[in-house]
Amino acid sequence: MDKPLTISQHLEDLRKRVFRSVLAIAAFSFFILSFHLTPFMYNSIKLYYPTFSPFDNMAAQVTVSMKHHLLPSTVQLIQTAPGQAFFSQFYIAILLGMVFAMPIIVKEFVGFLAPALHRKEIQIIRNITIPAIILFAIGGLFSYLFVTPYILEFLYKYGQSADLLTFLNIMDFITFVLQFVLAFGVSFQLPLIMYALTASGLIDPKFWRNNIRYAIIAMVILGAAITPDGSGVTMWFVAGPMIVLYLIGMAISEKQAKNIATLKS
Repeated sequence: MDKPLTISQHLEDLRKRVFRSVLAIAAFSFFILSFHLTPFMYNSIKLYYPTFSPFDNMAAQVTVSMKHHLLPSTVQLIQTAPGQAFFSQFYIAILLGMVFAMPIIVKEFVGFLAPALHRKEIQIIRNITIPAIILFAIGGLFSYLFVTPYILEFLYKYGQSADLLTFLNIMDFITFVLQFVLAFGVSFQLPLIMYALTASGLIDPKFWRNNIRYAIIAMVILGAAITPDGSGVTMWFVAGPMIVLYLIGMAISEKQAKNIATLKS
C-alpha cells in the first residue's frame, strides 16, 4: 500500500498541477493572440492554416464575427479608451484557451484527486471528460447563435423606437456575450452532473423524478434572473433548454440505474 502523502507534499503536487494547467491555457491563448487563420481551398473544401499576425489574430477574427452576427446594423461598436480592443481580444483568447486546454485541466484535476477517489469514481470522471467539452461547446454555440442575438435585438429596439443612434463599448459587448456563452456552456453540463452523481451512488435515481417540479421552478427563476429584460420571453431561452437538459439527465440516470440492476441480477 502506498505511503500517505504529507500536507506539504499534497500542496506541492497541487502547485505543480495548477502550474501545468495554467501553462496549457497560456500556450493556447498566446497562439490565438499571435496567429491569424488564413483560408484556402482544397478539393472544393474551405480549410484554414495559421499565419503569424499579432494584430489581426484569431481573437480579432472572432470579435469581427461576433460584431457582424450579433449586433443590429444600427448599432456601432466602438472603443472609448486605449487598450480596450486588446483586452477584449485577450478575454476571448483566455476563454478559448480554457476550452482547448480542458483535457489537460481535467487530467491534472483527476490526478490530484485520485488518491482520495475509488477506481469507479475516477473512471466516471474520465468517461465524462470528452462529453463535457462537447456539451460546453454546444451550449456556447446555442447562446451565440440563438439566445444572445435575440436579446440584443430586443433591447436595441427601444433605441430604434426613440430614433436614437446607438454606440456600444467593445468591453461591454464582449463581457455581455461571454457571460452568456459561459452560462450556457456550464448549464449544458447538467445531464453529465446528474449522471455522475447517480453513477457514483451519491444520489438515488428516483431523486431527479421526485423533485422535477422544484427543479423547473428553480430553472425559471434562474432564467428570469440572468436575462437583462423583463419581457418574460427571453428567460425561456435559458429556462427552456435547461428543463430539456434536466429531462435528458433524468432519463440517462434512470437508464444507468436499470443497467446496474440488470448486471447485479
